[in-house]
Amino acid sequence: MNCKYFGECGACRVYENGYEGQLSDKLELNRDRFTPFYTKNISVFKSPDSHYRSRSEFKIWHIEDEIHYGMNHLEHKGVVLVDDCPQVNAFIHTLMPKLLVSIKDKGICFKLFGADFLSSSRGEMVVSLIYHRKLDQEWQDKATEIAKELGIYIIGRSRKQKLVIGQDYITESLNIDEKIYRFKYIENSFTQPNSKVNEQMISWALKSLSDCGGDLLELYCGAGNFTIPFAKKFNKVLATEISKPSINAAKENMLLNDVENIEFVRMSVEEFVQALDGEKEFRRMNEIDIDAYNINTIFVDPPRSGMDDASCRFASRHDNILYISCNPETLVRDLKILSETHDVVDMALFDQFPYTHHVEMGVKLIKR
Repeated sequence: MNCKYFGECGACRVYENGYEGQLSDKLELNRDRFTPFYTKNISVFKSPDSHYRSRSEFKIWHIEDEIHYGMNHLEHKGVVLVDDCPQVNAFIHTLMPKLLVSIKDKGICFKLFGADFLSSSRGEMVVSLIYHRKLDQEWQDKATEIAKELGIYIIGRSRKQKLVIGQDYITESLNIDEKIYRFKYIENSFTQPNSKVNEQMISWALKSLSDCGGDLLELYCGAGNFTIPFAKKFNKVLATEISKPSINAAKENMLLNDVENIEFVRMSVEEFVQALDGEKEFRRMNEIDIDAYNINTIFVDPPRSGMDDASCRFASRHDNILYISCNPETLVRDLKILSETHDVVDMALFDQFPYTHHVEMGVKLIKR
C-alpha cells in the first residue's frame, strides 16, 4: 500500500518494509510470545494490502470556508489533513471526495466535526455525520438530497439526536467456504472492519471445530458473526451476549440465514456462569432448558480485556475450547489458566489491521 501520509497519519504505524515486512514482524513477535504454550506452526491469514477496511472514522476539519478529512497525527502533533486513504475499501474511497463537495454545496457543514463510513463489500453505504449543533428540518431536507444523489444512507447525529435518512444499517454478504451468509450491520455498533480477513477467521474456526459434534456454547457472540455459520455444524447452539442491540441484530441475522437451532441469551458471561452454577436466578434463563444441551465445546471471542479468572475456569470445564482474541497480551494471561487443564493444539494469526501492531489470534485447546 502506498500512502502519501505514511509517517504522519496515526492510522498506520508500521510501514517501512511494506506489507510482507510488517506481517513477518508480527508473526515473529507472536511466535515468541506464545512459545510457552505452543511451538508448532502458526497459520497466517493475510489481508489485502490496501482497500481492506469496510468501516472507518474521520474527523472533519474546518479551515476558513473549506472542510477536510482529518486523522490524528502519528506523534500526537495535532491533526493530519487527508484527501485520500488507501486503507478504506474502494466504495468508501470513491465516495469520500464527492461527499465533501456535496456537504459544502448543500451548506450543511456548520459545526460538522466527524464522518463515519460503514460499507458492505458490494457498496451499500451508511454515512454518519456528527455535529455540535441540533439538526433541524432544513438539514434533513438537504441531507436527503445528498443521500439520493450519491446513492447512500445518511445518519445525522448530535447530542441526544439521531436522524436517519433511509436506514441505519447495511446488509453484508460473506463467502465462507463457497457458502454465502448474510448479516445486518447496524451503524454505531461493532462489526469486523476487514471483511476478507473476517471470512478467513470464520472458515478457520469452522474447520477447527469440524470434528467436535454435539452442541456448542458461545460466549460474547455479538451480532452472530461466528454463531450463524456454527449453527450449520452443530446440532444446537447456545449463545450469550450482554449488548441488547447486538442480541437483536443476531436474532435478525438468524432469520436472514434461515437458521433455527440457536438460542440467544442476553447475559454477561459472569451472570451466565452464576445461573448455570445455581448461584443466582435470572428470568432471562427461564425459557432455556440447559439440560437439553449436550455441550462439550465452547467458543469465546471476548473484548480486548479478555476473560476474567472465573470465566476461564468455566471454559476449562469443556473438552474443546476455541478462543479468538483481538489482544494477544490478554490471551497470554488467559492461556496461563486454560493450559492448566488443556493443551494448545493449533494457533492462527489473522492480519485484521495491516500496518499496525494489532493482530487477532485463534487458539484451539483440547482437554488433557
